[in-house]
Amino acid sequence: MKTFKYSACDTSGSRKEGLTQANSANDVIGWLRERGFTPVSVQEIIEAVKQAPKKRHRKKIKSSDVAALCWQLTTMVEGGIPITTAIETISSDIENLQLQEVLHRILDKMRKGENFSSGIAEFPKVFDQLSKAIVLAGETSGNLPGALKRVAEHFDSRDRLAKKVKSAMAYPIFVLIFIILIVAGIMTFIIPRFRAIFDQFGGELPAFTRAFMGFYDFIRLNIIYIAGSVFLLGVVAVLVNKTPKGHYFYSKTTLRIPLIGKIISQAFVAGFCKTMGTLLAAGVSVLEVFDILSTMTKNDIIKDAIVRSREHIVQGSNVSLSLATAGFFPNMVVKMIQVGEESGSLPQVLDRTSDYYERKVDATVNTVLSLLEPIMIVTVGGIVLIVILALYLPIFSMGGTSKG
Repeated sequence: MKTFKYSACDTSGSRKEGLTQANSANDVIGWLRERGFTPVSVQEIIEAVKQAPKKRHRKKIKSSDVAALCWQLTTMVEGGIPITTAIETISSDIENLQLQEVLHRILDKMRKGENFSSGIAEFPKVFDQLSKAIVLAGETSGNLPGALKRVAEHFDSRDRLAKKVKSAMAYPIFVLIFIILIVAGIMTFIIPRFRAIFDQFGGELPAFTRAFMGFYDFIRLNIIYIAGSVFLLGVVAVLVNKTPKGHYFYSKTTLRIPLIGKIISQAFVAGFCKTMGTLLAAGVSVLEVFDILSTMTKNDIIKDAIVRSREHIVQGSNVSLSLATAGFFPNMVVKMIQVGEESGSLPQVLDRTSDYYERKVDATVNTVLSLLEPIMIVTVGGIVLIVILALYLPIFSMGGTSKG
């Protein structure tokens, strides 16, 4: 692809200048005439200095990568550039090698006569069913730029919610690892030195110190068996989770974890409302919407609620009543959807409901973080206090004895 600088006049005589990419100057002239402009001049821009090739990396394709791709496609297609040319231009400058390969394969399919929605359908791990449904609706209605914009907003929203949930999950894990490291450091470097001092002094240790040393000896002598048992329990938990009953129990337990389960539920409701509003606005049927929504989660409790809602819709019930009978969705969501159905503005109402639950996720995450900080301080302080009491009680006892 070559870069051209063009100058053209519209029907009123106003001059317009700009840059575009094409294979030849004749392509630029034809493109300008299709848009109602009269070409004045078309000049190829020759790059004086060849830029060094960018370092490309093969890494996992993230939601943010797909969102950025869709925003670029939206801008270029809205500017009148054919979708195939836009994909070719973007793929030549993309840094993620894996995403570049995906775009090249999509481009090959489109050059063989397939449309864009069929191309992205071949890569469900990159473009989910929602993306395919929105793009297909946009191609059918002739509003592909609008469809691409909705897909970009969907991936932006999904990436934003995922980061919020991860931030809430990461802090407890960090606290747990920090406490384990503190305990390991104390058991490795501090307690053995005090034990050597106690052996030199002789005499009977206080009961609290003896109990502490007994616990220390049990951990030290059985550390291999303890680590092996933890590893074995982890393997058993993974295997059980792969069974239907085990995965159902895991799904139910996850949603019951204080605060964490609340974050997961609220994040799903926010994504559910945003996705449903986006699909309905794109012209996707309600039943197909629920088919797509059922693939948004691996939690059996949530998935069963969506499947039951769809069954009620098939039987003739409206969306709000179907969600109410499912038993998972908050009453506010049901009421908002009922208002949207009665007013004929369901997509807009769903978008506002999604924004509300995103704010609730933010508030809950902040609550979790604010609670974990004092819990971490108290836990670490408690461990240090127990160690100090156990190790220094013999010294205090010896001091009192010698004084007497």
